[in-house]
Amino acid sequence: MADKDRRRLGDDYASVLMLSQQAVAEHLDSSPEVSRQIAVDRMQILSDAEFASLLRQAQPTGEEISQFYSAHLSDYEQAHIRRLFIWKRGGDSKNSRGISPEDARSKADAILQASAAGADATKLADSIRDSKDGMFDAQPLAFPRGELPPKMEKVAFGIKEGAWSEVEDTPDSLILVQVVRRNRRPLEEVSSLVEKRLQGQNMQAKLDNLKKNASIWMDEKYFGTAVAPVPGVQRPISNPPSKLRKSAKKGESNNEDERQK
Repeated sequence: MADKDRRRLGDDYASVLMLSQQAVAEHLDSSPEVSRQIAVDRMQILSDAEFASLLRQAQPTGEEISQFYSAHLSDYEQAHIRRLFIWKRGGDSKNSRGISPEDARSKADAILQASAAGADATKLADSIRDSKDGMFDAQPLAFPRGELPPKMEKVAFGIKEGAWSEVEDTPDSLILVQVVRRNRRPLEEVSSLVEKRLQGQNMQAKLDNLKKNASIWMDEKYFGTAVAPVPGVQRPISNPPSKLRKSAKKGESNNEDERQK
């Protein structure tokens, strides 16, 4: 830390210490507004400490990570594919370049027929890549499960390796996919992902159990039409009271506005 930064930090700390001592001397810590802020801050600090403690407890062991990976092998499969987009022009298309819908259909059918006959259809696709009529991936791209659009994912993990299939036919384009190969990402490669996923599940289970045993009642009428979380559904892990301070300060601001009125 530079000298000027240390000086600024020292001055800031001295000011905070001085003002806080003066506030106590003037009994401001007993005022309703300050008491509420102190209570909220204390609650948040304790909540953060417990959350961090639970997160450490939820840390999976190496054996648990390996077992989870073995039980969810399909989740770590990936498809290496080449996508072909044939642009259409005319009709209902908004494209300013491409070929007619009839020619696009003809080119797509030629590729699909060549693939079905066991021939190499990549030469036909390459002819489109080298023109302004579409786009063809120069090299196969790897996509893990869950990262492709639903229609493309179904094709990528459904047809045999080396085959071509049509994914979508829209007024603007015809989309084909070639599945070059499929494999499974090794545990060494996805270990951190598995660890994070398993820790999230462990943490959510701990939070759900705490909430169940906390006997905290919530008036559903207050929340109106807001939908309550479905028990057992996986949710992102976050510390629930993290916005408590902002809510409290917003309430204080509103109260101050009312007093001024």
